[in-house]
Amino acid sequence: MDMVRRWVGPTVVLCIYGFCSMMRPVEPFMTEFLTGSYKNFTTEQVTRRVYPVWTYSNLVLIIPVFLVTDFLRYKPVIVLQGLCNVGAFLLVLVGSGVCSAQWAFFIYSLGTAADVGYFAYIYSVVQPSYYQRVTSYARGAILLGYAASALLGQLLVSLGGVSLYCLTVVTLIALCMALFTSIFLPMPKTSLFLRETYYARQGSSGEDTQSGSESRDSFIWLRRSRTAAKYAGRMLRKLILDCKDCYSSMAVLFFCIWSATGRCGFYQVSSYVQVLWVYKQPQHNFTAYNGGVDSVATLSGAAASIAVGHVSLEWCVWGELILGGFTLLIAGAVFLMALTNNIWLSYTCYMLFKTLYMQLITICTFQIARKLTRERYALVFGVNSFMGTVLQSVLTSIICSASNPHLSHQFFVYASYFAAIGLLFTVRGVYTALHRNQPSPGNQAERATHLPQGSRL
Repeated sequence: MDMVRRWVGPTVVLCIYGFCSMMRPVEPFMTEFLTGSYKNFTTEQVTRRVYPVWTYSNLVLIIPVFLVTDFLRYKPVIVLQGLCNVGAFLLVLVGSGVCSAQWAFFIYSLGTAADVGYFAYIYSVVQPSYYQRVTSYARGAILLGYAASALLGQLLVSLGGVSLYCLTVVTLIALCMALFTSIFLPMPKTSLFLRETYYARQGSSGEDTQSGSESRDSFIWLRRSRTAAKYAGRMLRKLILDCKDCYSSMAVLFFCIWSATGRCGFYQVSSYVQVLWVYKQPQHNFTAYNGGVDSVATLSGAAASIAVGHVSLEWCVWGELILGGFTLLIAGAVFLMALTNNIWLSYTCYMLFKTLYMQLITICTFQIARKLTRERYALVFGVNSFMGTVLQSVLTSIICSASNPHLSHQFFVYASYFAAIGLLFTVRGVYTALHRNQPSPGNQAERATHLPQGSRL
């Protein structure tokens, strides 16, 4: 009973925080809020001067935040995320001018970079036997919060006639509740990455007791050190070595490639789709249904993610081909979004796009996790997120550097991007399927090996 209470308490508090932190009913209408009578920004200002700030700032902040998260033992980073979310939307509400909006999105990017602390926290306060359960609860709280938020925003706008200004106030109240909840999270006694890495490495490498004692002494020295630069340098060297081990496996590499490239394309499309809808929706007497579309897309994506977890398939043979085929469908949906002038068809294509993405990213996640030891989850997923942000920054700079880019042309670029990824994985998937169906000693060895033998912890 004590063991159950030990994981139930932190999990409940974390889920409440996750639900409240995603209660942002104004977010599906953010572009309309910025370009409407409240801020009077032009779509060009929003597209080329405001939204790109989040992408570039996230690229700069994600690595420092990742390194500091373990050092601070997670809870301070979660509290920082709550503060950043409140500060960003408060600045959006009361600020004026493009510069104020840029600062708001910079602060918001710091909160986004702190996402790594959310899932890492729960692993540091519960026993490994509860990891799968608490992960599903924590992710479910986020998805439920986002879907409920979008639906609430749509109902308030469509049926209640609530202004977007009031919707921003409701968002601020929910984020303040999330910040207040984060204070009650118990502080982990130890970090996760360093603790598991040092002890697990010594336990599985067969080194002698003296070596294990030296490792523990090193761990204690690291924890007691007050010099953040030395900590960051030592941790960075270890990260590089672990990355080399993890990505040397082709079974991991290709799913990581899709995870990074798919993340880049998803955030590009989802960041600018509201601007596209403002451009395509009828100009007179039209009620935007952005919130309803986002809510339905999130729920259908969650259902698709759950469904794919129950599919019995030899993923090592057919996984890449499935990724390629469904990515081509995503490219087709984005292409139709750019081509059509019908707002309802554009809404439908976006729902299809988000549903397919959430399904495919789920496949990549559990395939990567299946081939890694537990303490390397955060490392690999963090590196994938970073690489996706790098690609996103490059794509954003290309789009923003173009002279007077038309929104439809911008989405043609995104569709072509997904088509290239889909074609690459389709060709690779066909090759893998044909190669695996021809049994050979080398094939069987590759199938049985998840990581190189020398890199196992």
